Amino acid sequence: MTNENKECCPKFNPEKWDNKTYTWGNKPFIKETMPTLFHMPLPSMINKKVTKLYTMMMDSGKAEANSEDALLLFRDPSAFKSEIYLSVTGQVPGANNVGLSGTFAAKVFSGPYHAVPKFIKQMNEYLATQGKKATDYYIHYAYCPKCAKKYGDNYMILFAQV
Repeated sequence: MTNENKECCPKFNPEKWDNKTYTWGNKPFIKETMPTLFHMPLPSMINKKVTKLYTMMMDSGKAEANSEDALLLFRDPSAFKSEIYLSVTGQVPGANNVGLSGTFAAKVFSGPYHAVPKFIKQMNEYLATQGKKATDYYIHYAYCPKCAKKYGDNYMILFAQV
């Protein structure tokens, strides 16, 4: 099997995540940060940080049991810094172990990466119909750019902490 034929990103099922609410009580993740320029990370930096997180997770044996349930969340606390969270099943030695707690409304969108502000606006409108307001956002990109092209969709899940 060549690298071109290997599955990189598992096939995404939007119905599993769309319009769902999750309550997490110290859900385990490992975290990395990276610099951005007006919310735009350098592609080589993303690859470096995600590879580091994935390697630490796999070496520790704390990988999510089902890769379709694994989450790689991105959060931008500022225009010049991004945080990356990889879900794990327990503490990973040597990693920045964090737990996320709270209630998170999830909604699936499909479109280009630069449409995220538009999707956040749509999410805010959706939350308003439920009498809720987001205090923070985390984004899971279902596919890398190569797989988005392969599958014909660029799905992302917006997790709004409410």
